[in-house]
Amino acid sequence: EGVPERVIFHCFTGDEAEAREAVKRGAWLSFSGIVTFNKADDIRRAAKYCPAEKVLTETDAPWLAPVPHRGKENEPALVRVVGECLAQVRGDDVAELARITIANAHEAFPGIAR
Repeated sequence: EGVPERVIFHCFTGDEAEAREAVKRGAWLSFSGIVTFNKADDIRRAAKYCPAEKVLTETDAPWLAPVPHRGKENEPALVRVVGECLAQVRGDDVAELARITIANAHEAFPGIAR
């Protein structure tokens, strides 16, 4: 009672301990261009920990463009750069992580078109 059915941490910037607690409670963690920033080691550790079924990607456009586009206006197409970074951090295949995050988006947002 009083707890939302679905919780998504938009632009997740927590550490691994916060990721563990959020996932334990059923939340999805959405990673933005921040995960590509040089000083984002805590976020990358959280991304590596996050179970595949709870990972989402985003751009937060027009802000937070991923490296190497940092300082420029962000756009939705750059979600690929975020996904590539996440795949590298997690040791996942880029195409497989894309498939997983698309499936997760459909679960987290059941009303979006397939």
